[in-house]
Amino acid sequence: MDRTVSVGVVGTSWWSDWWHVPYLRSHPRANVRAVCGRNRARAEEVAAKHSIPRFFTDFREMIRSSEVEAIVVAVPDDLHYAVTMAALDAGLHVICEKPLAVTVRDARAMCEKAESAGVTHMTYFTYRWMPWYRYVRELIQAGAIGRCYHCSIRYLGSYGRGKTYAWRFDRGRCCGVLGDLGSHMIDLSRWFVGDISGVSAELRTFVERDPPEGGRLEPANDAAVLVLRFAGGGHGTIQVSAVAQTAERNQEQHVVLHGEKGTIEVDVTMTAGAEVRVAGQEGQFAVAPVPDRFWGTTDRSRPLMQQIAHLFSTEPIGDRLFIDAVLEGRQVEPSLHDGLEAQLVIDAAIRSHAEGRWVGVGER
Repeated sequence: MDRTVSVGVVGTSWWSDWWHVPYLRSHPRANVRAVCGRNRARAEEVAAKHSIPRFFTDFREMIRSSEVEAIVVAVPDDLHYAVTMAALDAGLHVICEKPLAVTVRDARAMCEKAESAGVTHMTYFTYRWMPWYRYVRELIQAGAIGRCYHCSIRYLGSYGRGKTYAWRFDRGRCCGVLGDLGSHMIDLSRWFVGDISGVSAELRTFVERDPPEGGRLEPANDAAVLVLRFAGGGHGTIQVSAVAQTAERNQEQHVVLHGEKGTIEVDVTMTAGAEVRVAGQEGQFAVAPVPDRFWGTTDRSRPLMQQIAHLFSTEPIGDRLFIDAVLEGRQVEPSLHDGLEAQLVIDAAIRSHAEGRWVGVGER
């Protein structure tokens, strides 16, 4: 019962610093032993800030050091494959940020190696653990809308409106906003409705951005619209954008699920919070407050981001769920398999846009 899990975090961005490291450290049986970043000063800074004993500038050296038995891969998308495969070769348990990779080939290899290695593995689809979406999933499973006819999802942000170079809009390093925000919404649509069988997509790049210093830029999409066919017979749409003017809302999400028995709607902004509404057979919408059990001991009167911070640092979700699973020797969801399934849809969307046709998910 005294066993702890030694963890290394690869990546020293604001996301690792603000999210992964604190939430790992909140688990009483997680021991964050090392952090790795290519910038030595930044790696040393993050290590000192969080009282992490070791810092590295080479992830391979971290893995060879035998300091860690589990690793968090929180680096740009084009590095996910190399770091994850090296960790799996060493028998480490792995959390990999979304999207799993840049190509289906790499994502499939990562998933297959993780499953053959018998380790605990997770794709970090953050929104699976948000209370309002967990509640929606429960409502769906309880039959609130019956068979789903149509799923409509929008996720809009403003972070891509600037012209300064960013790897998230460099096609050589990522799949654009389709991978960044779209992977989240693809995963949610699969979680709510089921597997996706076909895609028709339109991808756009609206902002002309600066190339990297001394290099060239192949622009990645900053907006995308997908039409989906679900294997179960329903259809859906996903719209994602990094260039919408969302002003004080920061980011916003809108989810509508229409079914044979009713409809569920969800509106979310980072400032106002989330509201779930349900309409049944009688045809009237009513607000459906998210039950307290999804919030644990969180003080609901605090601002939304403070509520989420408390939730992820106290409940068995996210990084804490991963640590529990490693200790108990079990698998979790979302796994690298879920990451692969989302990658297959991303790939189909890219092919659909390029070829101007419907593409089957997994089509070769």
